[in-house]
Amino acid sequence: MKHLLKNRVVLGLACIIVSLVVCFGLTPLFNDAVAATTTIVRVNTTIQQGEQITARMVTTVEVGGYNLPANILCRMEDVVGKYAAADFSKGDYILADKLSDTPPLKNAYLGRLDGTNRAISVTIQSFAAGLSGKLGQGDIISLIAGNVGDFRETVIPPELQYVEVLATTVSDGTDSGEQEEEKEELPSTVTVLVAPEQARLLVELEQGGNLHVALVCRGGDKNAKSFLEEQARILEELYPEEPPEEEGEDKEQENNKDGETGKDLQGAGKKK
Repeated sequence: MKHLLKNRVVLGLACIIVSLVVCFGLTPLFNDAVAATTTIVRVNTTIQQGEQITARMVTTVEVGGYNLPANILCRMEDVVGKYAAADFSKGDYILADKLSDTPPLKNAYLGRLDGTNRAISVTIQSFAAGLSGKLGQGDIISLIAGNVGDFRETVIPPELQYVEVLATTVSDGTDSGEQEEEKEELPSTVTVLVAPEQARLLVELEQGGNLHVALVCRGGDKNAKSFLEEQARILEELYPEEPPEEEGEDKEQENNKDGETGKDLQGAGKKK
C-alpha cells in the first residue's frame, strides 16, 4: 500500500478520477440547485406596521430558489388579508413571522403593565423641555424639576434620575410614531414607566413646578438596563419595605391593651 501511495502514476490517476467525479457529477447537481427557480410573494409598495395587506400591495415573482429562507411565503392567499407585524419597503420578501392574523393592539407598550409599575403622562410645557421632539420609545431620561418649593429651586429628584419613556403623544392623542408625514406635530406629553412612589412625585411636581427632560441614553442601548437597575436600587433605599408584623406580637399587643383596659375599669370602680 505504501508503495502505491509513493507511485506518482497512481496518485495522478486518483486525482484525475476525483476531478472527473466533481466536474461531471457534483458540479451539475450544484448548478441545477442554483438554477432552480421558485415563485414568491414580494412587496411592491411601502407597508406600515399594523396595515392590512391587500392584493395591490404585493405581487408574485419568480426568483432563484437556492438558499431562500424556509419561512418565506410563496402564495398570495397566505399574505392578502393578513396584518403587517413590521414595516415593509418596496421589494421586500415576506416571511411568515412578519405577518399577523389579527390587527396589532394600539398602544401595545401598555401591555407591559403587570400591576407593579405605572404608566403616567406629564406635560411637555415647551419645545426645549421635551428635548426638541427627539424623544423615542425606550429612551432613558432624567426629569428635572424647576421652581420647586418656596425658594424656587431646580432639582433632579433621586426618584426620577433614570426613567424609561413609553411614548410621546401629540395634542390629539396620537403617538408621535403613528402620525402621518404631512400632519406631524410636536409632542405635548411624554408617557413614562414608573413605580407608584415616582408617579405620586411626578403629579406633585407637575402641579407645583416645571418639568424638563434630559436624555441619559438612547433606547436599545446596552446601558439602558443598568440605569434602570440603579434607579430601582435608589428607590429601595428611599422607600424600604416595612417587615410584616408577626401574629404573636399582634396578639401580645391586644392582650396588653385588654389588660390595661381591665385595670382602668377596676380603678374606676374603686373610685366610685
